[in-house]
Parts: sequence; C-alpha cells; structure tokens
Amino acid sequence: MNGPLPVVPVSILTGFLGAGKTTLLNRLLKDPDLADTAVIINEFGDVSIDHLLVEASSDGVIELSDGCLCCTVRGELVDTLADLMDRMQTGRIKPLRRVVIETTGLADPAPVLQSVLGNPVIAQNFRLDGVVTVVDAVNGLQTIANHVEALKQVAVADRLVISKTKLANEAERDALFERLKDLNPRAPLIDGDTDEAGRADLFACGLYDASTKVADVGRWLQDEAHADHDHHDHDHGHDHDHHHGHHDHHHHDVTRHGSDIRSFSIVHDRPIEPMALEMFIDLLRSAHGDKLLRMKAVVSVADNPERPLVLHGVQTVFHAPERLAAWPDPADQRTRMVLITKGLEEAFVRDLFDAFTGKPRIDRPDAQALSDNPLAVPGVKF
Repeated sequence: MNGPLPVVPVSILTGFLGAGKTTLLNRLLKDPDLADTAVIINEFGDVSIDHLLVEASSDGVIELSDGCLCCTVRGELVDTLADLMDRMQTGRIKPLRRVVIETTGLADPAPVLQSVLGNPVIAQNFRLDGVVTVVDAVNGLQTIANHVEALKQVAVADRLVISKTKLANEAERDALFERLKDLNPRAPLIDGDTDEAGRADLFACGLYDASTKVADVGRWLQDEAHADHDHHDHDHGHDHDHHHGHHDHHHHDVTRHGSDIRSFSIVHDRPIEPMALEMFIDLLRSAHGDKLLRMKAVVSVADNPERPLVLHGVQTVFHAPERLAAWPDPADQRTRMVLITKGLEEAFVRDLFDAFTGKPRIDRPDAQALSDNPLAVPGVKF
C-alpha cells in the first residue's frame, strides 16, 4: 500500500456479567457507520456475538481463545492487534475505521487499556478512543457494591449505557443513577433502550472528531459537563470550584458512599516547564500508579506553548506524549488535567502538582535539589 495507514481508534466495551454488552454490540453492528470495524471478542461461557453477524463479517470479527481478556490472553490481544495491522498493510483486509474490544464481564479494564496504551508498536498504529461501560439497571447497584471490577468499569468509563431500564422501578433507577454520577460525574448516562445507544457515535468519545480529524479537547476531557454537574449539585454537600491563585480544581469525592473513588480536575493557566511536568508525572506514576485509574491531560509546555501536549495514562502505563498542531480553542490555552483515582487524595495530588509547578517553589533556592531528588518535595509526605 502507498503511504502510512491512518491511526485506528480503539473502543473498549465493558460491563459486568449479564449487563448486556453483547446485546448492545449486536445492535451497534447493524449501524452502517460501523462498517469496516473489527470486533475483538473474548468469549466467556455462552457469551458470543450473533452467529450470522460473525459469518457476515468474517474478516472484521476476531474471536479470542477462552479465558479472561485482561489476564490469560492479554498477550494475545496485543498479538491480535499487530496481526490486524499486518493484514491491513499487506492488503489482505481493507483499512479499518475502528476496533472494538469486548471484555469479559469479570475483567478489570485497566490491563486492557494498558495493552493499547503501553505497547510502543501498537500505540503507533492504534489510538485508545474511549471506554463504554454497560450497567444493568436492575442489578447494577448490588454489583458495584460487591465487585471491585464493576466499580472500576464504571469509574474509568467515558460513557455509561444503562441496560434493562424498563425492568427496574423508578426508585431503583434513581438510586443507580445517583450512584453512577457519584462514581463518574463526567460520563454521560445513556438509556440502553433508546436509539442513541444503538448508533455508532456511541463510541465517538476520543480526542479527535472522526469526521473532521480535529481535536476536541472539551469532549475528550468532559470537564465542562462535570463543572456543570457540580454547579447544580449544591444540595449534596460537595465542594466546588477552588481558587488557589492560578489554579482551579473541580473534584468529586465519594468516600461517604463506601468507596474511595475520586474524580477531579486541575487547571493551570501558565506554561509548565518540561522537567517539572516530567517529574510530576513520573513520581505520580511510579509511586502511586496503582491508585491512578485513569488520567487525561492537555498541557501547555513552556518549550512550545503554541502546541499543547496530550497525555493519557492508566495506572503506571502512559501513551507516548503527543503534540497537537495547535490549540483547538485559541482562546483557551490552559493546562487541564482530569484524574480518576482510587485511594489517592485529591489534596495530595494537588500538593504534588504545586510542588513541581507552583511559581514560589520553582523560584526557590532549593529548586535544583528538587530536580536532583524528586522525592524530596517540600511539604509533601510520601
């Protein structure tokens, strides 16, 4: 083939056992806009895509061997993506427009995300576009309470599809919606019985708009929606916008509900020195990566503030940093970070960020000592 192939977006479809992932996937694959989509399925028990769809899409559907996608066949997922790329490059299949990975219901989504983000060869050819999590309206609350995997599936989602809404009563639905908004205030809640859940654009939650190929930072970070949610949520006793000079912080703390999932954002209005940014990310990842469920960021870096740096990580694994050609919105060139953590306090992360990027600390005489020993951060205990 002539010229390099375009980077293929990868969508993760997850949800606990019985939530209705395969039912949703079968609906979605009837949308013509999902033509030229490869589906990687990890069969578990009797869960399988419709047989006729498999026959009709023999080149587009990849079924993995038995076992959990996030552990026993994790290596095979990387191999399968590499094989797909090889088949495209050699012309054995036409170029793909999207890859959808359906995880098993018991899967912790983190290793699946890391397989796409962290393998250098895979990351050159595939881009993690987003995570769609299916939640059962009848059993969802109990499932989230009893299974940490279900909790993580909800917390890292870009969109939440609520299945079986007609089978749940109003009180059950309301309680589930409140819980989901606590765990993941940024992800839109979509009724699985509506047409919206059966359209291909359900997967369109990545940094780039598929039709224009232009970065949409607001949609990707989903931070405006979260700020709006906070603004209208005063009765729930949440703290809202915090102003610390040049920072804004939006956060959501759900420890009162028996978990320690937190979703918060950090906004910084000055370019950040590359070394300070690198040390902040490296320390957060190396010392506390197990508590960092997901991080997305668009950063103004002092060495080239006209071209923002995009960061995307899951626990200790980060995609190679990417430079945008320009700020999508020239009027808003602030650094914006969105973090979802489990067992990691927002105040700790903010103090760590301030230690590396706050102007009073950067100008201090001990700044060189900080550069030499990033563990010796003034005022922060590790």
